[in-house]
Order: sequence, then C-alpha cells, then structure tokens
Amino acid sequence: MEEMLWHTKRWPEHVRWSLDYPDEPLFALLDNIAAKHPDSPSTVYSGLSHSFAEVKDHADRIANFLSSKGIGKGDKVAIFMPNVPMYPPVFFGILKTGATAVTCNPSYRANELNFQLKDSGAKAVFVFDHEVFTATSYEATKGSDVEVHVLCNMKSFLPKAKAILGGLLGKIPKGDSYEEGTVFYDEIIEQFEPKAPDVSINPKEDIALILYTGGTTGTPKGAMLTHLNLYSNVVQIDEWTQLEPEGGGPPEKLTSEEVYVGALPWYHSYGLTLTMVASYYLGSSLICIPDPRAGKPPMSELLSEIQKNKGTILHCVPALYAGIIGNPAIAKYDLSSLKACGSGAAPLPPELAKNFESVTGATLFEGYGLTETSPLATANPSLKSLRKFGSIGVPISDTYVTILDMDTGKKVLKQGETGEIAISGPQVMAGYWNKPEETAEVMRDIKGKRYFLTGDIGHMDEEGFFVISDRKKDMINVGGLKAYPREIEDIFFEHPKVAMAAVIGLPRADEPTNEFVRAYLVLKEGETGTEDEFIAWAKDKMVGYKRPKEIVFVGSLPLTAIGKVLRRVLKEAELANE
Repeated sequence: MEEMLWHTKRWPEHVRWSLDYPDEPLFALLDNIAAKHPDSPSTVYSGLSHSFAEVKDHADRIANFLSSKGIGKGDKVAIFMPNVPMYPPVFFGILKTGATAVTCNPSYRANELNFQLKDSGAKAVFVFDHEVFTATSYEATKGSDVEVHVLCNMKSFLPKAKAILGGLLGKIPKGDSYEEGTVFYDEIIEQFEPKAPDVSINPKEDIALILYTGGTTGTPKGAMLTHLNLYSNVVQIDEWTQLEPEGGGPPEKLTSEEVYVGALPWYHSYGLTLTMVASYYLGSSLICIPDPRAGKPPMSELLSEIQKNKGTILHCVPALYAGIIGNPAIAKYDLSSLKACGSGAAPLPPELAKNFESVTGATLFEGYGLTETSPLATANPSLKSLRKFGSIGVPISDTYVTILDMDTGKKVLKQGETGEIAISGPQVMAGYWNKPEETAEVMRDIKGKRYFLTGDIGHMDEEGFFVISDRKKDMINVGGLKAYPREIEDIFFEHPKVAMAAVIGLPRADEPTNEFVRAYLVLKEGETGTEDEFIAWAKDKMVGYKRPKEIVFVGSLPLTAIGKVLRRVLKEAELANE
C-alpha cells in the first residue's frame, strides 16, 4: 500500500499499513480455535458457558442436517434470532454447507421478514422459539421458498436447575403452537453426526452473508459480503486495536483472555463482525445479551452482565452509551474490567465520549463503516494520545478513502474540500443481491481501485483524519447555505441538561424550497427547559443559519434496532401533520 497523508501524521507506528489475509473460508475461524483451545469458553449465557469444541460440534451437526435437506452451495438460509447462544453454531453451520447466511432483524414484523425471505430466496430459516418470533416466522414464510423451519429453544442452553424450574413455571420462552413439519434445534443435535459436508469455498468470490440495508431510507437491498470481506475485516480490526498496558510499555494487541460483550445485535454487521466473529478470531469468550435495554431501570441487565463476567471489550452505538451513563444506578456497578470500547453506526458526540470515559475508566474510540464495508473502514487510533474526538479517524490497514464531488461522484476533491466519502478495500462488498443497476450506481473505478460511494458527506483534514458532516440526504438547505444535523446535534450534547438530540430540516411555509432547522431534545431525568432558553443558548454556540428556529422536547427519539436516530421518521411525522 502506498503512503497516504494519514500515514504521515498520527498513524500508530505499531500498526502495519498492509496485511496478509488467510485464503480460507470464514468458518475456519471456528475450526481453528476449536482445534487450538477446545475447552476454552465461547458463548456465555445465564451463568453457563459452552466451549469452542461444543460450538463446533453443534455447527457441524447443523451443517450435516442442512446438507441432508439438499441445502448446499449457493443456497440461502435465514437466521431470525436475537443474541442467544445458538446464534454462532447456526451461523457457522450454514457456512459449512457452502450456503449463504441471511441475517434478519428479530424485531421485524411478518411482512418485513417475508420480504427478505422472498427476496433472498431462502430455503430454510432458523428461528428463536418464542411466542412472538415463532408466530411471526410462520406467517412470514407464506409465499416464500422456505422449506425447512427450525425452532431454537433456550432450555438446553440454561443451567439444569434453571431449565427445570423454568419449565415447571412456564418461564422459558417457547411458541404457543407449532406447525406440522417444524424441526427443533435439539432434535438436530441429538440425531445428526458432527460431520459437515466437504465443500470447496473461494473466499474472494463466494458469498458468506447477505445483509439487508437501506430499510430506513427505502426498499431494503441485500449487501453481498464474501468470506474474504468478513475475514479481512476481523484481521484489520485485530491489527488496529492495540492498547497501552497499565504499567506502561509498547501497545499490545487484544488476546484470547478478552471477554466480548454481545450488546449489539448480531443480525447487524457492526455486532456480527466486531463482536461475534471477532471473538472467534481471537478465541475469546462472548457474553450473549439478547436485549441490551432490558432491566429496571433500562440497561441494568447489561451492566450486571458486564460486572459479573468482567467484560473487557464493548461495542455500542451512542444511544447505548448515553443509556449506560444515564442509568441512575450506574455508581453501584463495577465496570472497571472494560478496556476498549468502540462506537459506530451513528455519530458519537465528543461530550458523550468524555462522560463515558470518566464514569468507566475505559478507552472509547469512534470508528466508521457501513453494512457494505463489512463494516469497519476507518477508526480513531486506540491510543488516547493519537485519537481525535469529533472525527471518524483514519482508514484502517489496506483501506483507501477519498472525497468525491456530490454531483457526479467521479471527481476527486482536494484535502479539506467537502464531498461524498468513498471507500476501497478488501472489506468492500461484492454488490447488492439481484440489483446490478443499484450496484453500478454506488461503485466507481478510480485510478484502478474499486470504490464504494457511501452517501455520507465529509472531508479529510490536514492530518488525514476524516470528519463526517452528515448523510447526503439529511443535509439542510437554509437560504442556500448547508447546515448539517450532526454538527448541530453535537453542540446540543454540550448542554448539561441534554440527554439526546436530533435535528431535521423542514420546508418554510412561505418558501417550500427553503428550509429551517428544528431540534428535538430529550432532557436528562429531572431536568426541565423552555424553547426560548435553548434558542438563546444556541445563539452563543452556532452561526445564525445553523441555529434551530424551533425546539421540541420529547420523551424519546425514534431509533433503529441498533440505536440510530431515525430523522426520517421525525420529518415524515411532521410533514404528515401539515
């Protein structure tokens, strides 16, 4: 990789610019670690751990079962589950047949799941056995190509005492009724040998995962991620994440002694790659957190699991970090085990980052990526002395990022100029499933490299760090001047009363082609405020065209399953009321 501006300023000297990537399928991560450390703990749930050997055993049995149903290379198999212990063996078991996994949002309704099953052509689906999930999946498979319906019950993944008591009291989740032909996970494990079929995988070309994206902005598109896309990204992440030892000395990589906290959903690329898959690359244990917001007050169960299992690595979105430090009982939890915390999927307000670090003592650094980039593309250095709050960091190893003009997406802009962010690297997707035209729209060949157009607006600063202004579609036109919601939201996070903020642009009544800024604020518990108070405060913080004309106080903001604020929902609700 040739020298770039970001290599010459704050690039960590211990991180290589270019890396070597194993020429093997993604499921080799599980096979390799199970051979090396068969008895080490992998998944941890409700006080019970399962070893890497057990996870591999289950994955091989699942692969054998799917193969017996005629499912193999090129076929699609969906997963409709939260972060439960069955997820890793199901995921790797699918890949061991040569088939492609399709991970589905477990909060989806039947019509949303039906779309993904039909669009992907999934032949089988693995579902968490639960009164809601089970019924939803039965409804969603109607009219699809799904022939195999597997329900995964929690009972066998609980300590015996809890399983027996839960069964007696009816507290273990399960469906209300089952349709004929339904197969159960436990039956597969009992009846099939741990013998995965012999398949030939081309890591560079064969698709390991179809992950749907764009559902918050339009019709979802299935990003096709190859075995190499995902494998290379965990290798890049491993190289990048090096921490300063407590006693001093050169930075050190993470080790198999780490404990990953599975707080983000594994159906999403952020949680899947940076937590679940990464844990198998390192051979680290993985805490299964089905619902990070569970507990009274919210997020208490997550905090309890971190304390009990001494979690060291946590990846979250800003909304979850805000919830953690906003928990009124935060002081009673011992979170000192946390070492490295990553933030992504949404902008990380600098004040929120500083507050989280002061509460936990952990190092929090922001990264950036998309489903289409497996996901990580840029990150702040994991060394506090090198990072820049308010930026998304620099491109990680073997990754190129450039800024293109927003009109054609073909002209490379100079350092400091604002345009659309484009990414090239081994982690960039193969394309969108069955959508060649949409794929062509977002791909560009620039100086012999294949770049993906992100739809995000930003610039590269004088040290090679990238700064996002906002999503291209969210930019607000105020009298011909460009106002970016993220920049305004970050400023509101500096106010001591504000817990969360979201900003949108709305058309002016007298001039529909022109817009004004409206801010939605969630105040911290026990705080009050007035619109005039915050508008006056904003006068000293931002230039006139960026200042909100209106302030709306709300109890909560609409969020995606992983915690992104849905500005679109706020805007559509307001326009519908006009």
